[in-house]
Amino acid sequence: MKKYRTLLFDVDDTLLDFGAAENLALDLLFKDQKIPLTTEIKAHYKKINQGLWRSFEEGKIDRDEVVNTRYSILFKEYGQEVDGVLMEKKYRSYLEEGHQLVRGAFELITDLQIHNKYDLYIVTNGVSKTQDKRLRDSGLYPLFKDIFVSEDTGFQKPMKEYFDYVFARIPNFSVEEGLIIGDSFSADILGGQLAGLDTCWFNPEMKPNDTEIVPTYQIQNLDELYRILNVERESAEVS
Repeated sequence: MKKYRTLLFDVDDTLLDFGAAENLALDLLFKDQKIPLTTEIKAHYKKINQGLWRSFEEGKIDRDEVVNTRYSILFKEYGQEVDGVLMEKKYRSYLEEGHQLVRGAFELITDLQIHNKYDLYIVTNGVSKTQDKRLRDSGLYPLFKDIFVSEDTGFQKPMKEYFDYVFARIPNFSVEEGLIIGDSFSADILGGQLAGLDTCWFNPEMKPNDTEIVPTYQIQNLDELYRILNVERESAEVS
């Protein structure tokens, strides 16, 4: 079993349940706007949002364009004009309150800390203020040596420049001893491979891999990392 020293964890849908936080934020936002949030509108929003973030990851647009246009694009298709920037500010304030944990995440990170065999870091695309608050409220923040958010770096996963920025700020970093763990194939697995890292694809829904990229590991539950990392479970899981 290969020995790792530096573990790079994604946040959304890897450690924190972004889907739950997003659904709550959208419900509150649309209620505030007195606009009925139907299943159709929610699905259409997610399609628009995912497409914009994909363009961001590919370097085609910047983060501001993603967050400040998604609502104006959405409602324009339904014949309504809204202030995209204002809607984003309201949505962001609601999203910051969402810090639901992915099952087993807190226990895993706590156990990795107890064993003191690894240097733990966060690598995430997103808005710094939002990710900071959610990580602090979840209790995860102090368990990591540093947190690297795309907004602060000037680059984003999967760009090699993002990983170069991270590597330069980790003391005595060795790419051969690094492992990235994340749910996004396009951001985490592709990005990790471009950066020369071993990769662990957290794939709870067992989505098919239609690419030629093969992650070093694929897991359906975070518990499987104990075996990969050869770490004993210390914490009792809280459901």
